Amino acid sequence: MRPPYLLLDIDGVLIPFPDADGSTPATHARHDVVPTGRSADNPVTVWLNPDHGPMLMDVIRADLVAPVWCTSWRQDATALIGPLLGLPSLPHVDLPRPQITTSHPNGYLWKRDHVDAWLGDAPVVWIDDDFTGLDHAWAAERTARGTPTLIVQPNPHLGLQPEHLTELTTWASQLPTARAV
Repeated sequence: MRPPYLLLDIDGVLIPFPDADGSTPATHARHDVVPTGRSADNPVTVWLNPDHGPMLMDVIRADLVAPVWCTSWRQDATALIGPLLGLPSLPHVDLPRPQITTSHPNGYLWKRDHVDAWLGDAPVVWIDDDFTGLDHAWAAERTARGTPTLIVQPNPHLGLQPEHLTELTTWASQLPTARAV
């Protein structure tokens, strides 16, 4: 059987947001990238932890989840961010480009309605830094209906931590559809 999806966000998860003083974690290295639609003379600076690539590869190799980018970086996640971390080409959820002024226009993460339609009844672990209580309730409701759903929410100033990946592998390995490692 197919393993659950691992939906992976980038901003606030792999690229931490600066603290109030503008600092990022010392574990992260600076990279300049040129997203689709930007000119080469106007790159975007991102800070990535080189340890994230090997940690995510361990999860991918365990074959307990099917990784998919779920980020406003869209196809640039595979083209720009993944290679900097040594990740293989991964599919992405083709999120819309909504005209919104908040990431929670309906009280929950703007991505959720699109993700819910994309997932159907597939089990999922979704790592994003921007969930609200309504997103956590959505995950609990999906799980109660028989569709295992785990939300993992890193601190956006610290990003993904080893314990988040331990939580997801423990969760995925306990599912009836999980494969033996």
